[in-house]
Amino acid sequence: MPKQKPSVWWLLAMLAAIAMLVAACAEEEDVVDDEVDDEPVEDVEEEDPDEEEPEEEAVEDVEGDFVIGVSNTLVGNQWREQMVCSIQAESLASGMVSDVVLANRDTDASGQIADIEGLIGQGVDAIIVNPHDRTALDDVIAAADEQGIIVISVDQAVTAEQAYNVTNDQVAYGELGGRWLFEQLDGEGNVAYMRGGDGAPADQDRDEGFQAALADFPDIEIISEVFTGWDPSTGASQALDIITTEDVDGIWTSGIDYPVVEQFEAAGEDFVPVVGADNNGFIEQLIELADDGLTGAVVTNPPPVGGVATAIAIDLLTGREDHPQDTILTPEVYDNIDDMAALEDLYLPDLPQGFVATMEFEGYTTYTQEQVLECEGP
Repeated sequence: MPKQKPSVWWLLAMLAAIAMLVAACAEEEDVVDDEVDDEPVEDVEEEDPDEEEPEEEAVEDVEGDFVIGVSNTLVGNQWREQMVCSIQAESLASGMVSDVVLANRDTDASGQIADIEGLIGQGVDAIIVNPHDRTALDDVIAAADEQGIIVISVDQAVTAEQAYNVTNDQVAYGELGGRWLFEQLDGEGNVAYMRGGDGAPADQDRDEGFQAALADFPDIEIISEVFTGWDPSTGASQALDIITTEDVDGIWTSGIDYPVVEQFEAAGEDFVPVVGADNNGFIEQLIELADDGLTGAVVTNPPPVGGVATAIAIDLLTGREDHPQDTILTPEVYDNIDDMAALEDLYLPDLPQGFVATMEFEGYTTYTQEQVLECEGP
């Protein structure tokens, strides 16, 4: 029998089946392609550097809860007291510090190391230290850094590479005051050199500056060199001995100034030019005793470096601002010959003798003068 040709309906059915099969395969390929394309998109989202929400959460969690440790090795000194008060005041004014832990006592480098170790053990976030020694604290500062604790040395610099230093320029302090005194003596005469703490970084730096100035005045003779330890009573006793036993033409002091001037009055001796710091009592003497023959110069050394260090510590802890390793504040010189108006502006009658009129640093501190005087922390 002859073969029959397929019917039209059969051909149409076959074509429909083939079309359905091709469509199914195409859908399967699309699904596979979509799955492959999705993977890189997910990777990009995970590595997106703009996603910083976890870090912001961490900063918000710690704001207001910082604990600041303070290590100070000289008590009974009004300059140091004001330094500590500026730390307290800035901590309170910032609103970001919950507590200030004070390790505040008369001690040596070994005792200060123990104090800093104690602060580390208490889990403070930053330590502000006025160092007894320039190099002795290197290891304990490194230990604090390993715990993520910021260490800022104030008033005097340390050699630890992890530490920040916030200081008045102590080399300039020694040179500016020395040069002023030697010029007042017309380059010749006997000078008493009343230094600060033996071995203290600030004293070493001031001596460097003083010696640099002295090198330019070969006819100046240092007839007495003593260490006062920045103690007013010690300085007063030493000054009285110098005034009554030596032929002295001028006195350079490392901030023990107003007790020195008082000894001239006690001994009934004529004044000689005196160099000191911006202590309120000394400024008062330069103003009120000028007509009695006292000449002298103030070299500024503001204790609110403590408040500056606190502001810097908070910036570093919050990541709001970076700071250089060394912040150095430049001193100024005011005498009662040409700068009487400036001295009168500095003088604050209600302050104790050893307090300094300069209390705030624009761009750093946010507290008020009243908060420093109240000396209240968070």
